Amino acid sequence: MQQTIHTEETNALLKRMVELQERQTLLMEEMLQQQVHTQKQRTAELNAWRKAHPELAEKCRQAAEALSKVHADFLGTLANEVDDSAEDMIDSEFMLNEFVDRFGPRIAHLNGVLQMLAQLGAPVQATKTNTQ
Repeated sequence: MQQTIHTEETNALLKRMVELQERQTLLMEEMLQQQVHTQKQRTAELNAWRKAHPELAEKCRQAAEALSKVHADFLGTLANEVDDSAEDMIDSEFMLNEFVDRFGPRIAHLNGVLQMLAQLGAPVQATKTNTQ
C-alpha cells in the first residue's frame, strides 16, 4: 500500500516535470522566434540604409579597416602595459584603478565606434525567408 502511494506520487511529479519542461521549451521557441524576427528586421534596416547611402557605406567600410589597425595597435599597447605592470596591479588597487581609468573608457568607445563602422560598412546581406 505504502509502495503504491509513493509510486503514484512519483508518477505525478514526473508528469508535472514533463509538463513544465514542455512549457519551458515552448517559451524558449517563442524567445528564439522573437530574436530571429528582431535580427531580420535589423538586417533589413541596415540593408536599406546601405542601399540608400552606398558612398557613405563604402567610407564606413574603409574607416573600419583603418580603425581596425589603430585598434590592434592600441591593444598591443594595452597588453604591453599589463605585461609590464601585472605585479604592481596585483599588489596595488590604486595601480589597477589607474590602468582601468587609462585604458578602459578608450577601449570601450573604440570598440563601439569600430563595431558601428563595421556594421554600416558591411556588404548588403541577402535576407533569408523562414520556411517553417
